[in-house]
Parts: sequence; C-alpha cells; structure tokens
Amino acid sequence: EVKLVESGGGLVQPGGSLRLSCVGSGFTFSWYPMSWYRQAPGKERELVASIGISSLPQYETSYAASVKGRFTISRNNDVNTVYLQMESLKPEDTAVYYCKGPDWGQGTQVTVSS
Repeated sequence: EVKLVESGGGLVQPGGSLRLSCVGSGFTFSWYPMSWYRQAPGKERELVASIGISSLPQYETSYAASVKGRFTISRNNDVNTVYLQMESLKPEDTAVYYCKGPDWGQGTQVTVSS
C-alpha cells in the first residue's frame, strides 16, 4: 500500500520559517519525482514545487513563481523523505500542503498569521 505522510505544519508569524516533511512507503521512493501542492480555502489546489529523480549532477527542481526564492524542495532517498523548506512566509502562503508521489498524502495545515 502506497502511503505518504506529511508533517511539520503549524502556525507561524509572517516572515517566519517552517520545514515540511513527507515520508513515503509502499513504493520505491527513489524512482518517483515528488511534488508539493497546496490548497487555500476557496481556491484550487496548486503546484508549489517539484523535484526529479536524478541527482546527477544535482536534482532538477521547479517552483511556482509565487514561492521561488523563498521555498526549497529537497529529498533524501535513504529515508524515503521529501522536504519543503519555507522561508519568509507570508499570510498568502496559508493553505493545506500536500505531498504528491504515486499518490497523495493527507495534507498538513500551514497558517501564517500574526
């Protein structure tokens, strides 16, 4: 059974940082590109960041324009985990963040508010 479990969400003040983690199981993690999506209330789910499967010379990554320069996606295949480091958080980053591989995770809430 494919499982993706996110963690690391929470309440943070504007300008703060959070690191999300997503642990995969039930599939060969290193074979899959991985992505983070988010969905804010009343809005469609949107792609935030993606990371490829080849580390030569380095993992290929891509970002939504709204988070480029503030968020960093990375992966550690030794522990079947993909990360999303989020810096300089803004209220508009408030959303449920989902990990995506061969399936979806259950999501973790990120709230940016003073």
